[in-house]
Amino acid sequence: MNILFIEDDAIETMKLNRTVSKFQLKHKITEAKNGEEALAILNSKNSLPDIILLDLNMPRMSGIEFLKILKNHDTLKYLPTIILTTSENRADLLECYKIGIAGYIIKPLKYEDYEEKLRTVLQYWTINELIKG
Repeated sequence: MNILFIEDDAIETMKLNRTVSKFQLKHKITEAKNGEEALAILNSKNSLPDIILLDLNMPRMSGIEFLKILKNHDTLKYLPTIILTTSENRADLLECYKIGIAGYIIKPLKYEDYEEKLRTVLQYWTINELIKG
């Protein structure tokens, strides 16, 4: 599975990579540090990711701003986008679902809990029927 991971925090990026390699999964992870970089990746690549894991709190372009652009694009709007954030703000949650996300995951503080949530997300999307771009 090809995953586009949009996250500005280097520690969070290391945590995701560590977790995926610990599971010994063969997922290909493409990293973007913000929404602008992610859009450049999406617009330049021939093959699209199967899913997008998106942080909300980022510089330059917030996750919600990125989502609005993504969901207004004729092709990219079909990419399943899962929010992976520390934001427990109900307004953020509602806005993201209104725009059209596939899931909203709050990053837990404990690494073991993070690992379990990520395992569940990746297992679900691995068995799900994905649009092959």
